Amino acid sequence: MDDDEGVGLGKFEHADRGLKRSMSLTQLLFLGVSAQIGSGWLFGVLSAAGVAGPAAILAWLIASVLVFLIALAYCEIGAMLPRSGAIVRYTYLTHGSYAGWIIGWAYWLSAVTIPPIEAIAVVTYLGGKWPSMDFLEKKNGVDILSWPNGIVFGVLLMLLFFVLNFYGAKFLSESNKWVTIWKLVLPTATFLGLFLVLDADNFHSYGGFVPKGVAPIFHAIATSGIIFSLLGFRQALDYGGEVKRPQRNVPLATLGSVVIPGVLYTLLQVAFVGALNWKSMGLHPGDWNMLESGKWADGPFFHALDSANMALLGALGTLLIIDAAVSPLGAGWVYLGTATRTGYGLAVHRNIPPAFQSNNKFGVPWVALIVSSVVGCVFFVPAPSWYQLVGFISAAAVLTYMMGGVGLPVMRRTAPSLPRPFRLRQHNFWSGVGFLAAAMILYWAGFSTLVNVFTATFIGLPIFAWYYAWHEEWVPKVPAMVLGVAFFVVWVWLAIEGGWVLTSDGGQRAGGWGFWPYFIAFAAALIIFSALLWVFSNSTGRLHIERTAWLLWLLLGTLVVSYYGVYGPLQDPSLGFPWGSLIELVLGITAYLWGVRSGFATDEMKDIVESNAAGGSPADALAEV
Repeated sequence: MDDDEGVGLGKFEHADRGLKRSMSLTQLLFLGVSAQIGSGWLFGVLSAAGVAGPAAILAWLIASVLVFLIALAYCEIGAMLPRSGAIVRYTYLTHGSYAGWIIGWAYWLSAVTIPPIEAIAVVTYLGGKWPSMDFLEKKNGVDILSWPNGIVFGVLLMLLFFVLNFYGAKFLSESNKWVTIWKLVLPTATFLGLFLVLDADNFHSYGGFVPKGVAPIFHAIATSGIIFSLLGFRQALDYGGEVKRPQRNVPLATLGSVVIPGVLYTLLQVAFVGALNWKSMGLHPGDWNMLESGKWADGPFFHALDSANMALLGALGTLLIIDAAVSPLGAGWVYLGTATRTGYGLAVHRNIPPAFQSNNKFGVPWVALIVSSVVGCVFFVPAPSWYQLVGFISAAAVLTYMMGGVGLPVMRRTAPSLPRPFRLRQHNFWSGVGFLAAAMILYWAGFSTLVNVFTATFIGLPIFAWYYAWHEEWVPKVPAMVLGVAFFVVWVWLAIEGGWVLTSDGGQRAGGWGFWPYFIAFAAALIIFSALLWVFSNSTGRLHIERTAWLLWLLLGTLVVSYYGVYGPLQDPSLGFPWGSLIELVLGITAYLWGVRSGFATDEMKDIVESNAAGGSPADALAEV
């Protein structure tokens, strides 16, 4: 690494010196595109149509715009501070270690679950084409992985992802380049082919273009795989420490990996809706909500091409079976790299042992890679379907993406001297808009998804007490251990007794608590844990905990609004559309203003600024939008 690349690296950032800057703009862009054109294009269009009908086309358009707005703030931050595991690290720089851990844990959960879901997509498509493989079994009318054939094959695919990541970012990006070209060409050929058999009735008959109303359009964005398919722009950020000329290449790759998949997916949704053959699916025309249990669920585009009874499209369907392996595999191995760099980023900020920063001779954090691979395989044990996992992953990811919007104004205030090769004009406005976009997508995910995501996110708090708070001498060892154990026990008890977590149908188990008893206990456990951690902490710990209050306010408030809104469990919701969304918007505005005020100059940020002042700054031309 040359001297210029070391500028701005303080003592908290020295680990990045062990990484190799070997990736070009094209390779970085292809990583982002490849991560998004995975299982989402194979299954997302059917799932979205099942939620919103033909109006799923609008859902893709709206989602693309929202993700673009979310990405704007990250373009400036990513060019200013290109770091591997970037998204998980920025929160530490603006809001401290407590908020950083909450966001980092949620981000790691979302990243580590994507490789297995991509493997599940491969197994599902192949199992649907060749039932004799016994990869799938029916449970509650939905295809899930069978034991042992389906699950063992999924684990073998995870092993393949591991090998491809082990040999370094350059090897990963080079092998991914040709896969990405394939993944762009075949979906393009698919929607062009399906336009030949377009049935216009599917767009305006069977309930009209918006058969279920406006509200499901936004629900589809968060739960059907749309957001899951469009959030791959983070690859450009998370590989920032391994890119040549990151000040230019990171923002360009970030925006490019939003626009290209957004256009492609919208066209694919149009083609799929037009190609629906209700008789072939075994469904009555207009049964949009039954698509996931229809005969096309295990391979939507393959069946669409096959039902056209055209030789040319039949040949394309054969290629699609190949792509059913290639596309998810390409996304899976890229996201395993993301999960690896997320673990690396958590270790840089000392939330987990420093061994997670250890690089092999190819510059890959190998301990983080092993742990991410093993934990990913755990998600095969319940053997869920693609459709069941995608909402959880999307909401967990979106929870973390709101931090770009709230973090940029803080960095403008705490680090005004850092060079900004990409400078966002009217940043306060666009940062706020991006933050609200993420907050609204989180709300649209629905109560059932949110309660599972928040439960999984906060169950990581004992680790923070046991490891970070004690090792950083915020809290003495004994109080930290006792507090962590007590919270863990209470949290598991709430998840079991409340009856809202890990239910097969997204509802509540029999005998569970009513909402308010459950919510009061949920909020009390979280607040009491944070309050006691504050009481036992020194002045440094107290500052970090105080500056996280706005985040807890937003998440708890969103849970209440989502319960009473149209995306909650109530048959007759108190907050019909759009009132629930408007209340969430107000909640988001208050959280954004509070969050910006809560940001402060952390020790990490001070160190980066001081190192930059001592070493000069890269001579990059400023680009403004």
